Amino acid sequence: MFIQQLYTNCLAQAAYYIESEGEAIIIDPLREPYPYLELAKQRGAKIKYVFETHFHADFVSGHVELARQTGAVVVYGPNAKPGYKALIAHDHEKFKLGHITLEVLHTPGHTIESSCFLLYDEANKVNSIFTGDCLFVGDVGRPDLLSGNFNKEELASMLYDSLNTKIKTLADEVIVYPGHGAGSACGKNIGKETTTTIGQQKIYNYALQDMSKADFIKAVTENLPTPPPYFFKDAKINVEGYSSYDITIQHANKALDINQFEEQIKQGSIILDTRNPEEFAAGFIPGSINIGLDGSFAVWVGNLIPFNSALILITPVGKERESITRLARIGYDNILGFLKEGIAFWKKEKETLDAVKLILVDELEDYIKTGEYTLIDVRNRTELSTTGKIKNALSIPLDEITSNISRFNKDEYYIIYCAGGYRSMMAASLLKQAGINNVLSISGGIGKVKQEIPLLVECYS
Repeated sequence: MFIQQLYTNCLAQAAYYIESEGEAIIIDPLREPYPYLELAKQRGAKIKYVFETHFHADFVSGHVELARQTGAVVVYGPNAKPGYKALIAHDHEKFKLGHITLEVLHTPGHTIESSCFLLYDEANKVNSIFTGDCLFVGDVGRPDLLSGNFNKEELASMLYDSLNTKIKTLADEVIVYPGHGAGSACGKNIGKETTTTIGQQKIYNYALQDMSKADFIKAVTENLPTPPPYFFKDAKINVEGYSSYDITIQHANKALDINQFEEQIKQGSIILDTRNPEEFAAGFIPGSINIGLDGSFAVWVGNLIPFNSALILITPVGKERESITRLARIGYDNILGFLKEGIAFWKKEKETLDAVKLILVDELEDYIKTGEYTLIDVRNRTELSTTGKIKNALSIPLDEITSNISRFNKDEYYIIYCAGGYRSMMAASLLKQAGINNVLSISGGIGKVKQEIPLLVECYS
């Protein structure tokens, strides 16, 4: 028996490759099929099944494409109604894979079709469970992302029953392979580890403690952050099916010259600049939105850019295909090309560049003393409550900047900051795009401020 977790940091997502006697199962693959095809090829195995724990909301799954290329059978648990060929398994139905067995456990709660897969080893002993978005390290799946005809309280009630009758009854030593890790919006506060055990979760996971159903429902439904708007689009895609990954890449992977790029700008395409914040700050095409590849790129694209927007890209040279692939993973397929040779080509041919001044922490007090600058903290409010904020700063989380644009005055001056500088540059680019030009960003964010001038930081209430 061979198990490999394929973890993608950008989406905090885990897919799984399981193999026995030359037969393989893939669980919850990302959209591009090649990592799984290559792994099976390297190991001389044939992909027999593609198991889906549920209809994912945070990414476009690769199940349809993998099945098309390999002849594998797509398997869902009960209540799934996909718009393409798939096997809808019964609760407790078992599937043989070489000398091992996987059993489908219907665990509704995150969604109505949500299922876990229990793995029996060659001795027919329970080895592990693949929990998808039912159970995470320290958390459970949100009940408010794809409810169908059920509200979040009704789904939370189902999740309580699933955990108590299907999960907590397992032996403590059973390994848990969850669908997500820290940073995923599919839970409220997922732990940083990417594997665990049933025993560990019985001790440390708040949702597996002894409590009444009413108390459980309250615990899992309170203080849920607003889900990224693209989640509901991706869930629909995963139910209905999607276009070929290769066709999507072929359509998007086009080098545009200056004239072609400018024509797309005139047509209303959004310029997405995927360089890191420091490079972006030094010079960018006016109107560009900065979302750097070196962070939670896909999630922030899905939060900040409307789904199906026409996009043209500025990327680090050599990162064009990576940018396109990471957009395709969340269903952002309307990519019309990228500027060949990147920003250097624009600088060579054009004089029109904008910039955002990065200020160092040791300069910050001088700017504050002028009384001319309003400080804007773009972190989420949970971060503020745990780490504080710079004195007199206003809290406007990054994903609320656009909806609060009327709070900004074109004639006033703003200093934007976040934890380290990644999100503040996104916010600055959004403000610049809206005509708010007097914007500065703190290099190193509040983390650097607390380190060098801690007296500037106050508790948040």
